[in-house]
Amino acid sequence: MEKRSLVYEGKAKKIWSTDDENLYISEFKDDLTAFNGEKKSSEAGKGALNNKISTELFKYLSNKGIPTHFVKMLDDNHMLHKKADVILIEVIVRNIATGSLSRNLGIEDGKVLPFTLVEFDYKNDELGDPKLNDQHCLILELVKDASELEYIRYMARRINDLLKAFYAERGLTLVDFKLEFGRDADGNIILIDELSPDNFRLWDSESGESMDKDRFRKGLGGLKVAYEEVLNRILGTNN
Repeated sequence: MEKRSLVYEGKAKKIWSTDDENLYISEFKDDLTAFNGEKKSSEAGKGALNNKISTELFKYLSNKGIPTHFVKMLDDNHMLHKKADVILIEVIVRNIATGSLSRNLGIEDGKVLPFTLVEFDYKNDELGDPKLNDQHCLILELVKDASELEYIRYMARRINDLLKAFYAERGLTLVDFKLEFGRDADGNIILIDELSPDNFRLWDSESGESMDKDRFRKGLGGLKVAYEEVLNRILGTNN
């Protein structure tokens, strides 16, 4: 399977068409961005780590019955996956208050939430990815009806339950994360994008150390080392 034409380039990936109209290739980039693109950098090898981590998590979720776009990892920086029409809703799943939730609502940073919070953001860089409620989603025709929003919420919570347990077994706390969904060729809603420390907040369960892109956001350094440690724990190869 070879890359043909560039379909889309985002902050972290390039999407390429292939000789199969139903399959795309994602090329994972080494670029780093934060604060809606205001802070930018690059870390050699970051893209490959995100591809490998995403591959393992997509395979895990697929084995648990979660429908995804994943087909296979082609090489260090390239993933083959199903073509999907992106639903322009970023689904934010939160288990612990931090980041914008603490800033905007005054909830104590690090407070464990009484239940899993699922939020919707409008996937629109020009508007700054504003918050959405269900009525916004319907007015903007981002989904067909309210039942699709409920399905997306259900899937987000199911994925959260699976990944919380998965990470806990590996000494990592799943704080919050972003998911994206799309429609496959048959119109089914499936999990797409990537599953990496670029869009997951992960804390070491013992030390509380950030093992994700917050290391870049906060200028802590050691991002690649943290991502490598996450991959090693997923693969069970850490000492």
